[in-house]
Amino acid sequence: MNAEERQALLARCKGIRVTDWHDAMDTIGLFDRGLMGPEIRPLWRDIDEFRHQVVGFAFTLRYVPSTRTIVARDVKDFQKQEGEWYGREAKWRAALQKGDVIVIDGTDTKDTGYVGSMNSMSWLSQGAVGIVTNNGVRDTDELIKQKVPVYCNGFSRGIIPGRVELDSYQQPVQCGGVYVQPGDLVAADGDGVIVIPKDRIEDAFAIAKKIQVGDQKSRAGLYKRLGIPSDFTLGEAAKEAD
Repeated sequence: MNAEERQALLARCKGIRVTDWHDAMDTIGLFDRGLMGPEIRPLWRDIDEFRHQVVGFAFTLRYVPSTRTIVARDVKDFQKQEGEWYGREAKWRAALQKGDVIVIDGTDTKDTGYVGSMNSMSWLSQGAVGIVTNNGVRDTDELIKQKVPVYCNGFSRGIIPGRVELDSYQQPVQCGGVYVQPGDLVAADGDGVIVIPKDRIEDAFAIAKKIQVGDQKSRAGLYKRLGIPSDFTLGEAAKEAD
């Protein structure tokens, strides 16, 4: 799939809810597949514009506990080794594409912040649309204020250097109890995160879209009956509610 095809697919998928995808996965025989555990939740929610919602293609990273540590003579030496450690981390960034969701498997490495206020913004500037991790994140006040779409299982304060190593990127990982392959479709909203296998995206989309449109039409009628002003969640059905 080339860059243009990727963006066209994401445009079609925009606004389809996690629950719509989940129902579609059931329908095509992928029962109870792809839905990450409820511990993987949005760090923040934007009820006005839904800017916390994410849909994109999985770009996978896997980290493991390091067998090395930083033993420094002084502050300057520590800062030098810390910079070199982060420098090794940067090797995967050139492979990022517009529309990627960075999915990080932290392999249960506790209190290590893979995602912070600066690196997350850097990833977004390179085309990423969101981040999902089975570990915690740090700099959370800034992440929320900057409106970085992050789905995680809590807070982690420690830095990467001296604690973990990048084991692989763009290889299959486990996150939230789900097997994630590079290129799988990742959708996330207030209900959590779901992963649609890349070879079943079109099958699931056809059904999820019908479910979404049907729901919007039904709710549009209820909006009208209850005298509720229409909103963007109704899609094209908003015209029927007005």
